[in-house]
Order: sequence, then C-alpha cells, then structure tokens
Amino acid sequence: MKKKRQPTSTDYRVYGVILRLMRSLGRIPRPVARRLGNLLGAAGFLLDRRHRQITLNNLAFAMGAELDARQRWQMARAIYHNLGQILLEVGWSLQASPDELNSRFRIDGLANYRAAYAKGKGVLAITAHIGNWELLSIVADRVNMPINVLYRPLDFMPLNLFFDKLRSRFGARLIPTSHAMLKIVRVLKKKEVVAILMDQSVDWYDGVWVDFFGRRTCTSKGMALVALKTGAPVLPVFLYREATGFRAVFGEEIPLVATGDRTSDVESNTLNYSKAIEKGVRRHPEQWFWVHRRWKKRPYCLWPRE
Repeated sequence: MKKKRQPTSTDYRVYGVILRLMRSLGRIPRPVARRLGNLLGAAGFLLDRRHRQITLNNLAFAMGAELDARQRWQMARAIYHNLGQILLEVGWSLQASPDELNSRFRIDGLANYRAAYAKGKGVLAITAHIGNWELLSIVADRVNMPINVLYRPLDFMPLNLFFDKLRSRFGARLIPTSHAMLKIVRVLKKKEVVAILMDQSVDWYDGVWVDFFGRRTCTSKGMALVALKTGAPVLPVFLYREATGFRAVFGEEIPLVATGDRTSDVESNTLNYSKAIEKGVRRHPEQWFWVHRRWKKRPYCLWPRE
C-alpha cells in the first residue's frame, strides 16, 4: 500500500496563502460576489472549450429528448454560472457569523433524517455535486448530525489541507476512500452518519452498471455493500442554491432490497440510489456538475453478439 505523504512546511505556507485568499473573497459583499461569480462562470464557459463540450454532450445524452439545442446551450451557461458561484460562496462561509449562516440555510424533510437516525443503526446519506455541496457540513452542524464524510484526498497537498479544514470546521470527520469499508462500519456502529458523493463514474471493478437519465453507466457499489452489511438506513440529501441562500432537502429513506442474492441485491439497491440522485438533479439540473464525463465508460460483453 502506498505510504501517505505528510505535509511539508512549504505545503502549509501555500495552504496559508489559499486560506487568506479565500477569506479575502469572503469579504466581498454578497450582491457583488453573486455578480462576480456569474462573470467567472461566463468566462469559464467561453474559455473552457473542452469542458463546455463535455457539458453540452452530457445534456444531449441525458436530456436531448427534453431540451432542444438552444435550451441545452442556455442551460450549459447556467451550469457554468453555478460553478462560478461556488468559489465565492466558500469564501463567504469562512467569514460569515453563525447568525448569518443560520439565516441563509433552510431545511426541508428533517423528519426523514430523524426517523432514519432513530433506528439506531447510524445513517448512510447519499448526496451529489449539486448546488454547493461543500457547504453541507454547515447543515449537519445545524441539525446536530454526527457526520463523517467519505472523500478522495487531492494530489495537491496545500489544496487538500484547505478542503480538510473547510469540511471539518463544524465537527465533520473525514474518511479517505482508500480501504474505507471498516472505518464506515465502525462509525455506523457508533450511531453516526456517513455522507457519500456517488454521482460520478467509477471503474468497472468498483461499480455496477445501472440506469442514470435513461443510460446505463458504471456507478459505485460501495453504498449498497455497506447498507447490506449493516442494515443502516439510506436517504438522499442535497443542498440547492436559492435567491437568498440555500435549501437542504432530506429525502425519504430508500427501502433496502435484501433477497439473499448478493449480486442482484447490490445492483438493485445501487439502481435505487441512482434514481434518487437523478430525481435530485432534475429538481435543479442547472446546479449539477455536468462538466464531469458521467457516461464516459460503456458496458461491455465478454462474448460477441450473435
């Protein structure tokens, strides 16, 4: 197993620069910051030809029957505006007072979370790159959620240090994705919550092929494996941007399929999770991370078709 690299003094200095820069952005008045975020997004849309085309291709692939070419172009621009806002909002969250944070976050479906947590098995929360997902830890703090976040460490150490601080500053604990199963099971036994982003493509050996927006794509099977092993309830939670702040939405618990056929159960549960994410994306498609090549891999067959 590859040894984890420890941060150097240079890493910490660069991290300090990043933190100061983000805090400086956070001092920009919110109306001005929103306009600036839209400008950054518009610039990215014009200059980033590669990801712009990926976005347009994804929209055609997933929503071509619902949106014409002009509508897809308009939505792609809105998607880039969303991405431009994220940077400024993260900076704002670092500077905002507790009272201001509380005033900017609304919560729907909290009873769904409380009912799942009351079962005493911990909770598995599936989420996605929607709205500003980096601020979900603020929601967890507001509802006294003992949250653990599954994440993949970044290769650039100073930026990894920054996101570690951002995600853990309200008490969230971080679980690296490598060899995570045992750690997840342990925290569930302590009746805690594990949040997992599971809306991105994975390699075939880490996932199963299930439907997403009418197309089969390789989706992580880890959540289904943990749910089957522990019996912990699974529910979706998403954070959407609104005109005056954010709205967190806790969905209903997703029933566990457990027939005893492990292969079939993993696929069925993963499909249900994928459907929940699609439903969440459809609520505000302009706020999802369409720049990712979600359908980049294709199912394959070991035997030629006759």
